[in-house]
Amino acid sequence: MLIYIGADHRGFELKEYLKNALKSMGYSVSDVGNDHYDETDDYPDFAKAVAKKISIDYENSRGILICGSGAGVDIVANKFPNVRSALVMTADQAFDSRNDDDVNILSLGANYVDAEAAKKIVITWLQTPFAEDERFRRRIKKISQIELELSESTRKDIRGYEELEKQRTDEIKPPSWS
Repeated sequence: MLIYIGADHRGFELKEYLKNALKSMGYSVSDVGNDHYDETDDYPDFAKAVAKKISIDYENSRGILICGSGAGVDIVANKFPNVRSALVMTADQAFDSRNDDDVNILSLGANYVDAEAAKKIVITWLQTPFAEDERFRRRIKKISQIELELSESTRKDIRGYEELEKQRTDEIKPPSWS
């Protein structure tokens, strides 16, 4: 299993700590950034990079995202198909997120968890398998169905918007001078 990790400036130090700890435990880790501290960087860029990787290979990879609150990266990650991201603050939440919800991206708030607590959360999360109970599978299937319905609705909305834009463009064309 490959673990993708990313963080903005507020999560950079914690990301580096967790990345090194995971590598020392034998995990394969791919750091999608930032590769240096940059106080002007933006969390959506790194959340997108991790979530895109997980969205494509959601069965064989996991993601860890870190920003100041953890909320921003979690919001971005959950925009991607096949991604189930959870903002986690305790090892017990980490266990439940994997056991019950088969979460594939862990979002952490660097302002709210210290390095040792984060390491415990990450290890618990990585070592907890999905329980596969029927009720959990049923709930995840419902989430996937909602995701599908929303993506179909969005495509329809975009087509409708494009048609309206075309009509507006046609209406404001200058008259023909022939």
